[in-house]
Amino acid sequence: MSDEKTLTFRKMTPDDADAVARVEATCFPVPWSRESFWREASNENTSYILAIDAATGDVIGYAGCWIVADEAQITNVAILPAYRGRGIGTQLMAAVIAAAKERGATAMTLEVRPSNAPALALYHHYGFREAGRRKGYYSDNGEDAIIMWNTKL
Repeated sequence: MSDEKTLTFRKMTPDDADAVARVEATCFPVPWSRESFWREASNENTSYILAIDAATGDVIGYAGCWIVADEAQITNVAILPAYRGRGIGTQLMAAVIAAAKERGATAMTLEVRPSNAPALALYHHYGFREAGRRKGYYSDNGEDAIIMWNTKL
């Protein structure tokens, strides 16, 4: 296992779909498929950033968003459990926000589980604020989603 000094970050390509799907399956109870990530990487309206363990070349995390006009929507942020608590999520969020801004986004939104305290802290750190709830949003347990916005990227 590596530390932050041996991490690299880069844009996702369709060839990364298998590796990203493995991270996704480890992190989420209802994971997206490999095909979904291939389509996302092939879509000109998306931006996904990968965290790579430079020592092994393994994808250990990713963050992605859809970009339409001047708004971006975070789709997923995931980091393998063994790598959590090291600031990688903070670096990934900074990278995906920068990528969205480069493409003209001035606002960003996302949904997050109320029970996901680390994610809530990360999003608050980047200026996201609660704007509403989606009742029963998560299909695995019926948990609501908090809708968050940062309107001043």
